[in-house]
Amino acid sequence: MRLLTRIAVDTTPLRESRDLRLLLLGNVVTGLGTQATLVALPYQLYVETHSAFLVGLLGAAELIPLVTLALLGGALADRYDRRRLLLLDQIALVALAAALAALAFAGSPPVGLLYLLGGLLAGFAALQNVTRSSIVPNLVAPARLPSALALSFGLFQLTLVIGPAIAGVLIGAVGLGWAYSLDALSCLAFVGAIVQMSPQPPHTTAGAQTALRSSIGEGLRYVRSNQALMGSFAIDLVAMTFGMPRALFAVLAVSVYGAGAQGTGLLYASVAAGATVAALTTGWMRHAHRLGLITIWAVVAWGVAIAAAGLAPTLWLAAVLLALAGAADSVSAVCRSTINQSVTPDHLRGRMSSVFSLVVTSGPRLGDIESGAVAGLTSPRFSVSSGGLLCVAGAGLVVLAFPALARYDKGRALEAAAAEAEAAALARTAAYPGAA
Repeated sequence: MRLLTRIAVDTTPLRESRDLRLLLLGNVVTGLGTQATLVALPYQLYVETHSAFLVGLLGAAELIPLVTLALLGGALADRYDRRRLLLLDQIALVALAAALAALAFAGSPPVGLLYLLGGLLAGFAALQNVTRSSIVPNLVAPARLPSALALSFGLFQLTLVIGPAIAGVLIGAVGLGWAYSLDALSCLAFVGAIVQMSPQPPHTTAGAQTALRSSIGEGLRYVRSNQALMGSFAIDLVAMTFGMPRALFAVLAVSVYGAGAQGTGLLYASVAAGATVAALTTGWMRHAHRLGLITIWAVVAWGVAIAAAGLAPTLWLAAVLLALAGAADSVSAVCRSTINQSVTPDHLRGRMSSVFSLVVTSGPRLGDIESGAVAGLTSPRFSVSSGGLLCVAGAGLVVLAFPALARYDKGRALEAAAAEAEAAALARTAAYPGAA
């Protein structure tokens, strides 16, 4: 029991903050639908084209809208009510998922139209991630932030387990249209949760006095100036670009293991299953300070597990190895989120989160392109294994390029964040005495 208490994630932030409960619950619901679409779209493309390269090309179609809306969203989140921005974004996601469902029910749509809708979905999903990430630190005390981030990540990873499994069953039993319909309904449910939250303006409106282009530039300059941030972004980009073969999950399931849609869902869910267990047992991180070092070794473990998965002779062994990779990635993600949020002042959190979202979401898209291209030239197995080994090598280069990542100390960073929060509260009280 004592061991369980020590490793279980701290749920105190959920008990203390109603808005955090609404935000995370809504994110879980919409995450189920999002993951259903992430399985359905590449599966639909592969069934229609029978081309691993064209499936991987979906990542290229998603990159431009993803980059554009992530950067724009970060600047908007630092100047306007973040709750309202999240609400408008979610309404757009409802419309896009409904359009994919209508096309699937109508028949076989043009591949170009699937790329277009997939790109827009990626863009608005990036905007959602940016806005949500910038809200979380203001819903809890600085000391509770690591636990809140671990809960957020762990619950989101749970959707990556359940969502692909549901998608595999739905696609196999009743067709692609119902998987996309689940996405539309789940986004609509999140709208209901957002409406019940209190307004979430940024702590300062200074950004509203700056031109949007200058505001985006200011955020990029801050990220570039902070070596711990740069290191955390770089190591994740390396891991996802070379070590995330998700575009090949459908290819492996169909052409290597002969497991169809159910096998595709299993491979997607395996990564998330390992990540969920790891994220929800991060209580030990309350006592860990060298989160940069933990991140580095977690990325190395991710790469090794992915390389081994590429050699797995059976679907179930591949699933187990992918679950181990997911556990390592979960530890890395919680550590990186804590590093990023603790070193960034609130008036820059939206723009920092936009860069973070770009890395987290564009990395897998670049990985889709890389893994699809290598698989097309060689084989799916070689693509997966070589990518894992390149991830390990890339992690070593990041350590050399950004030594501040290995030196990061959580205790000192959270003390600085607490001082900043106290100063911001005093400034608001001075400006609006009646609010006290």
